[in-house]
Amino acid sequence: MKKIILILTTTLFLTLNADAKEESDKEIKQIPEAQMSVTEHKGKFNGTSIKYKVSAGDSHLLDAKGKPKANIFHIAYTRTDVKNSESRPLLFVFNGGPGSSSVWMHMGLFGPKRVVLPSDAEQVGAAPFNLKDNPLSLLDIADMVFIDPVGTGFSTPLGEYEGKAFWGVKQDAEILAEFVRVYITENNRWNSPKYLAGESYGTTRAGAMVKELQEGWGSIDLNGILLISSIIDFQTGDFTEGNDLPYVTFLPTYAATAWYHNKVPNKSNWNSLQEFVAETRDFALNEYATVLLKGALAKPAEIDNVVNKLHAYTGLKKQYITQSKLRINEFLFMKELMRDEGKVVGRLDSRYLGEDANIVVDQFEADPASYAIDGAYTAAIQHYFANDINVKRSEPYHVLSGEVFVNWNWLYGNSARSQGFINVTPFISKGMRQNKDFRVFVANGYYDLATPFFATEHSMNHHGIDLNRVTMKYYEAGHMMYIHEPSLKTLVNDIRAFILP
Repeated sequence: MKKIILILTTTLFLTLNADAKEESDKEIKQIPEAQMSVTEHKGKFNGTSIKYKVSAGDSHLLDAKGKPKANIFHIAYTRTDVKNSESRPLLFVFNGGPGSSSVWMHMGLFGPKRVVLPSDAEQVGAAPFNLKDNPLSLLDIADMVFIDPVGTGFSTPLGEYEGKAFWGVKQDAEILAEFVRVYITENNRWNSPKYLAGESYGTTRAGAMVKELQEGWGSIDLNGILLISSIIDFQTGDFTEGNDLPYVTFLPTYAATAWYHNKVPNKSNWNSLQEFVAETRDFALNEYATVLLKGALAKPAEIDNVVNKLHAYTGLKKQYITQSKLRINEFLFMKELMRDEGKVVGRLDSRYLGEDANIVVDQFEADPASYAIDGAYTAAIQHYFANDINVKRSEPYHVLSGEVFVNWNWLYGNSARSQGFINVTPFISKGMRQNKDFRVFVANGYYDLATPFFATEHSMNHHGIDLNRVTMKYYEAGHMMYIHEPSLKTLVNDIRAFILP
């Protein structure tokens, strides 16, 4: 009997181990092999002819047990015809969303090729699109790594990990900070000047990464961050009931938009957009903010003054302003400004106009600035992959993932005290205090209704930011100001001056 039990036990043990091995093998098979395409190129940037290589592919990051947890697809540009290349500035570049790949700043601003769109905010239409060499790229002075966060581009979770493990403010910053550490280790760039360059939510990511990279022992100190169309304190841009701050911070962009579309009643009273916006800022901070703060305590004369000036600065009807209780959110504004003409203005770039099937609803059916350009950037990156850097994959390249966005964890930390508006400005301020060489570059579009410039100014004027190390620049364009050719040229020159002061 004992012999039978021993045989059964042994058989069961071997069966369980075989099943475990099969499951383990299955897990290993599920992890695809990392792919990397390396190509050699020549180009002329800022008048300088250079040679460079492009390394486009995967980086498998490991967890504490040495198991693969995430694949980060990235495209790295490295100049090859210089000595001591490790001393060259190194930029880590990403866009926002959350859920966006790095295609926008790659194919619109920093890359050696860019898709050229009409500067006057006209719709682009269908292929063929204008993809050409970008002599304004920074490759003559800096190496660059374009990063696609998990769930975007070709980046994916690996093994037992799911996307939600990386889809959150802190989780995202942690995994991308780990990518930076691995990259500079594998490529001998620990002693290179290092910058983070983010756009939109990418600026939030940059702020969170400052904390992950610079705090604690074994830190990776940064030379600076570039914030393109910044949102680092979400209280300034979230029209949650009871939060009056966005009505103040969005007003100068409402005014700039009205100026652009000739909706300002007495536009000739001001000599320039800059003069007009400066007056609007002053009104927003003082009379307007005061009346909003007073609420029911505001006197009729104060309310009338605010209504009249809101009309003067935005062109919106006084009755509409009054019925809105002096509080008009971005979507109401975008729909109302040109409603009489059957037009809606864009959110990412309010220079763009669109038409909705229903004129009387309070929100547009889609952002005119988004659908005007999306197809061009999508086609451009796919064409570039196949024809220039030998990246040929059958799986979809996720330009912008809705799955990432809807599953995003906006809480920073685990306690209930973390609830509220996410604000990474204190991380940037602390980074400045702990690193005397840490500087901040901020690019603002006057016509950006997604991340308005006055909201960014508010963030920079609080939380102990050292304004002596902040470079603030403004462009007569929208969220992606590099679409506008004059703004692109000015922006690149401003960034060059920031990196090489």
